[in-house]
Amino acid sequence: MGSGAAAFDLDELDAALDEADEKKKKKKEKKKKEQEAEDELKGGGGTLVHIRVQQRNGRKCITTIQGLDTQLDLKKILKAIKKAECCNGTVVEDEEMGQVLQFQGDQRDAVSKFLTENEIVETAKIKKHGAG
Repeated sequence: MGSGAAAFDLDELDAALDEADEKKKKKKEKKKKEQEAEDELKGGGGTLVHIRVQQRNGRKCITTIQGLDTQLDLKKILKAIKKAECCNGTVVEDEEMGQVLQFQGDQRDAVSKFLTENEIVETAKIKKHGAG
């Protein structure tokens, strides 16, 4: 009778360990998803290039591009887009986002077209934010 009770206890112990392992896996998956979401917000890892439009005042707006590879010469890209689209722009250094390109006006379509035509970024890695 003593060995039967011990076997029962081992089964309960195994079940409890399996349950604990599942909880740990779920926690790890949840943390991983949170980290991916945080990285996407920061534009980290060079996974996506985010193109956003921000309203300034009245009808005025600016287009920001973040998440470009740090090895790219942003000044040359900036100069080419400014010349092609007849707009002004600048490179802004941000603590969280790194170097961000800013252009006057809503240039989302023009910038995404330029980046894909010149094979700087794949179309799948460009994320356009905002309506339109």
